[in-house]
Amino acid sequence: MNYRVKAAAVVVASLLCAGLLLRPFEALADGGGAETGGFLDARGWGSCLGSGVTMAVLGGFRTLAADGLWLRTYEAWLARDPVETRALIRLVTIVDDQSIRFWLEGARMLAYDLPRWRVSALQAAGAVSPEMCRQIVEEEAGAALRLLEEARRRHPASAEICIEIANIQLNVRRDLAAAADWYRRAAATPNAPYCAARIHGDLLRRLGRHRDAYFWLRGLYPTLPPGEEAAMREVVLKRMRDLEDYLAIPQGERYSDPPKLNRKADRKDG
Repeated sequence: MNYRVKAAAVVVASLLCAGLLLRPFEALADGGGAETGGFLDARGWGSCLGSGVTMAVLGGFRTLAADGLWLRTYEAWLARDPVETRALIRLVTIVDDQSIRFWLEGARMLAYDLPRWRVSALQAAGAVSPEMCRQIVEEEAGAALRLLEEARRRHPASAEICIEIANIQLNVRRDLAAAADWYRRAAATPNAPYCAARIHGDLLRRLGRHRDAYFWLRGLYPTLPPGEEAAMREVVLKRMRDLEDYLAIPQGERYSDPPKLNRKADRKDG
């Protein structure tokens, strides 16, 4: 048997094994979560473990099994099925909690798509009040935030998770203070994108905390590398200048770049 045939046989065998391993999980997603409205709780997960499928048995197939479950999640998402989508998001993050992508995309589905589906279904069935719409949005945003909080416990150094929480607080819940706090936390993580600290400063300004925003940006600006487009150094400086004008900061107290050393003058004779 040549190399290509052997490789194909391994792939087919892996897929077959993954299919067998997924069956108890799929059964749970299809019906096992009915008592809890599609959410998996300790009883549902315990029944799955009782069927003989444990994380130890999954072993090296965890990633493959999670990919299979994510495909099922995507199919449920395309069908606009909130109950199955919600249950499968929970399952895939249990099977593979190391892939940040599952946590982030699952939270986005919960926060942005499920409320729209639920509101549309209610509108099709009859009148729906603004208060009911707000309640649905808050429920699903809360579910997304709980999912991301769990993700953060597993990935405490992830800036992406903090930013996703901040985005949901800002764009869904319209909570500027909570969003500002989470952008600040994101900025404090290793390898955080430049935008996190910049947006934190912008939100402080929108909250009316102009002095806090100014001193935050003043501390941020010297850390931004010149010439790096993503750092948006000029934009940060412009916002600092606007805040200096707004706060009427005296000219002598305004930010100025430290003078560059004259290396030639500092050089010793001889």
